[in-house]
Amino acid sequence: MEEHRTRLIVLGRQGAGKGTQCARLAARLSVPHISTGALFRIEVARGTDLGRRAGAFLDAGALVPDELVIDLVATHLGSTEARAAGYLLDGFPRTLAQGQALFEVLGERAADVAVELHVPTSVVLPRLAARRVCQECGATSTAAPGDPETTICSICGGPVGRRTDDTDEAIQRRLADYDRESGPLLEWLEGRGLLVRVDGVGEPDVVHHRLLDAVRSRVPVIDGALEP
Repeated sequence: MEEHRTRLIVLGRQGAGKGTQCARLAARLSVPHISTGALFRIEVARGTDLGRRAGAFLDAGALVPDELVIDLVATHLGSTEARAAGYLLDGFPRTLAQGQALFEVLGERAADVAVELHVPTSVVLPRLAARRVCQECGATSTAAPGDPETTICSICGGPVGRRTDDTDEAIQRRLADYDRESGPLLEWLEGRGLLVRVDGVGEPDVVHHRLLDAVRSRVPVIDGALEP
């Protein structure tokens, strides 16, 4: 019998800490961490047709349309080898249409569990406002109150500043879009028996153990991969 590698979906508002938690969990499970945001930035940097089509939305701080997101994920998970390796989807699907498309493309076993990392807007707003990204290596950091808008990366020495789509107006718009669009998706995932909600407020290690408990409740532990 073919081994089934773990397939996870992790959802939540921007600034909920998905990237950090997903990277840690993917490493534990030895599955690829697939972030649509990161994949789009790669496509933009490469100058591909998909990158050019998505670039205008990213520069404006707007959500990329469903059809482009679905094309992106299908491109990266379209091969048998990619699907067999398992995956952790970070922030995808975002809408009901994306969720339905994922299961249409990959079948009924497209996901073992979908975790919503819940952090209220009042918490994520200051997190996003303080987020800084290196333009050279992509390292992410958090600015302390009073820090300058632009600094130097401690890893590579490149310029560090706010992402072009992290203006206050764009952040507010993206959060409102997420709240509006995620409701039907979350209800649909819950109806399929896949959704687990996790409190994302707290120290990273505390939140990580909550996430581990949620995944452990739905996914068989293989070789102790999810042991604390």
